[in-house]
Amino acid sequence: MAKSAALAITGIAIALLVIYGADVAAGVDNPDKEGFLAMDHKARGYGLGGPAMVLPIIAYFISRSDSSKGLGAMIIIAGILIIIGGVTVIGMADLSEMSETTRNPIMETVPLLVVGGIQIGLGAVKIKKSS
Repeated sequence: MAKSAALAITGIAIALLVIYGADVAAGVDNPDKEGFLAMDHKARGYGLGGPAMVLPIIAYFISRSDSSKGLGAMIIIAGILIIIGGVTVIGMADLSEMSETTRNPIMETVPLLVVGGIQIGLGAVKIKKSS
């Protein structure tokens, strides 16, 4: 039962990340930076990104006694998607226009990279324990 719940919530996290990425991509040419969900980046991060960062970690811990290579792979996929999102934010930022009063996109994405790395590590542990 725990394994099926973990698979479901990790699947939800991956779906949220895919929707997040598609919404960002849809808003690239929009001057308001809104995609098809009509959310600014902060609301999109809290509504879609936040749960997507937490759910795979919860899935790992609720199923830690169950073996599942599939769940481990899904957790790794979620971590990779988070890291891709963080790297994309850094790549899209105009670092030449940064000043002391503007946001630093590199510092904003460090938590994403850390959480993505943790998820990749947990997924690898899950796969290793399932062997």
